[in-house]
Formats: sequence, structure tokens, C-alpha cells
Amino acid sequence: MNRKILAALGSAVLALSMAACSGEGAGSGGNDGDKPADLTIGVSMPTQTSERWIADGNSVKEKLEAKGYKVDLQYAGDDIPTQSQQVDQMITRGADVLIIAAIDGTALSGQLQAAADAKIPVIAYDRLIRDSPNVDFYVSFDNFKVGVAQATALLVGLGVQTKDGAKGEAKGPFNVELFAGSLDDNNAHFFFNGAMETLKPFIDDGTLKVKSGQTAIDKVAILRWQQEGAQKRMEDLLTSSYNDGTKVDGVLSPYDGLSRGIITALQNAGYRGAEFPVVTGQDAEIASVKLIDDGVQSSTIFKDTRLLAEQAVIAGEAFLTDKTPQANDTETYNNGVKVVPSYLLPVQTVYKDDIKPVLIDSGYFTAEEVAAGQAG
Repeated sequence: MNRKILAALGSAVLALSMAACSGEGAGSGGNDGDKPADLTIGVSMPTQTSERWIADGNSVKEKLEAKGYKVDLQYAGDDIPTQSQQVDQMITRGADVLIIAAIDGTALSGQLQAAADAKIPVIAYDRLIRDSPNVDFYVSFDNFKVGVAQATALLVGLGVQTKDGAKGEAKGPFNVELFAGSLDDNNAHFFFNGAMETLKPFIDDGTLKVKSGQTAIDKVAILRWQQEGAQKRMEDLLTSSYNDGTKVDGVLSPYDGLSRGIITALQNAGYRGAEFPVVTGQDAEIASVKLIDDGVQSSTIFKDTRLLAEQAVIAGEAFLTDKTPQANDTETYNNGVKVVPSYLLPVQTVYKDDIKPVLIDSGYFTAEEVAAGQAG
């Protein structure tokens, strides 16, 4: 009889022990039994100086909250220590998933290790986080193709190619200058590589001439994607390379904020009307969309952040229910330690004629916002 009681007690203790070991608390990614209201997603965005990142943060937050999740959204003001501290706080407060758009893709290894130790899945948002094994998923656009699209838009604007990819009537030679984004942003390298692969044959055959001679990414990059940095570099290029009366015909710009700085420098130098250089861009920021509508900026690359936010939410929900997010690319994005499974979205090039069908008819902007150059 005593042996039976002891055996029963032992079984009960073992069952309780196993239950305790298998239980999942905050930071474990959740499970099918958790209610959304009991789960918190930490969302770390790099800056509020770009309307693009404000829209991203708000979109992710709104979509998660619509599903009942609690959201801890933080903007880091383009300051790396601030972002590190904010992510630390999210981990300490028991976030169940982290969605991070890093300022510096190499600066969060310690935070990601802490997240891994707490069993918190990490989703890199648009900017790949490098040099860490603790990046679980990546949502972005096809960034190499973004660069191809920007370079193609430059060629179309110059008349070297047509929009359908056929050979254009313009022969050149055309003077062009190249810009790249911040070197600590992994995407900047993909953009530039895609663009240069597209432009190189035209540079080699003399159709395009980079008069400054600056064609390496470390020579053309703009730290933190700052508009003021792009304006200053364009001013320096005009002073140093175009003081002999020659004109700039086109500028490869990888981001609308940089484009506006470049445009300001060109306008201050007296460029106007038909002689105004072809200037590319990216992100379809409303101020630049108005410049395109006004015939000043030539094009932008539209990346629908509504779709990107949606994919981040889908990936987050998969982790919260102990599932694996669906990737459509498992080869491209090596962060220096591992190939990070990724979901990549397509992009669209927007010229003046595309503003209404692509941006207005889809509800991304209203016609009134485009006319004003300011989102409501």
C-alpha cells in the first residue's frame, strides 16, 4: 500500500515538473493557447526624420493592434545607442517577438543574443541585421532589383532606353554622377550593386561618363541617408568637376530624401527647365512625388510599405503560434553568419504618368496630397 502511495506521489511530482518545464512565459514566442491581448510585440524603427519610417511604424502597429496584440513601438532618432537601449528595454519588459529596422545593421549583436537567450524571435524589417546568428526572419523588398530599377529609370530618363526595355534614340555621351546610401545599411550595397551592374555596360561603351571619376560605393555613400549630406556632396561635385562649363545630365539617387538634397544643389547652381538633370529616387515620399508631378524629379521606386508591414505581421503571428514563417528566398541574404530566410516583395517604378494609377488609385496618396506635396 505504501509503495502504491509513493509511486502515485512520484508520478504527480514528475507530471508537475514536466508541466513547469514545458510552460512558456513572456518572451518565449507564445503558443496556440495564448490570446493576442496577452502578447506584446516590440517594434523598433530607426528614425522619424523620414516619412517612410513613420508610415512603416504606424502601419505595423495598426495592423498588429487590429489583431488584438499589444505593441511597443519605439523610434530611435537615428541614434545607435538609443536603439540599443530601446531594444534592451523591450526584452526586459517581456516582448514576445521583436520587429527591428536597424540603424546600423552590425550594432545589435548583444541585444539579439539577449533576445535569443530569452527565446524571443527576431524579425529584421527591411534592413538586414548582420553578424549575428540570432536573426530569425527577414522581410523586405528585392533590394538588388530596386537598384536595377533605379538605374533603368536613369537610362529611360536620358532616353538611352525606353520604358519597355528597348533601345532608346539618345546616343550620349551623358555626364552622370552616382550616389549611394549609408554604408552601415546592408540595403545600400544591394541597391548600388544592382544599379552598377545595369549601368556598367553604358559606362564602358562611353554612353555614360562619370565626370568626377567617383564610382566606388565608399566614395559616393551618404551617411545615415541624410538629405543635407547629399546636397553638400552635389555642391562639391559641381564645384570640382563641372566648373569648366560642362553640365550634369543625370544623377543616380537611391532615396527620395537624397534626391531632394541633390535637386536643391542643382537648382542653386542655376539648373532649370529642359536642362534639368534626370534624378532618380526611392520610397515615393510625398514631397518627391510632387516634384515628379511638377517635372523636376524624374522618377522614384515605390515600395508599398503597407504590404511590407503586412508581411511583418504574418511572420510575427507565425512565431507567436510556434510556426515557421513562409519564406520565398532562402539563398540571397547572408548576414555574415547565416543565410536568413526572407520574404521579398516586388517594387514599381513611378514616373509622372504612373502617379495616378499606382499611388492615387491604390489609396496610398490622394490627389490633393500629391498636389500639396504633403500627406494629410
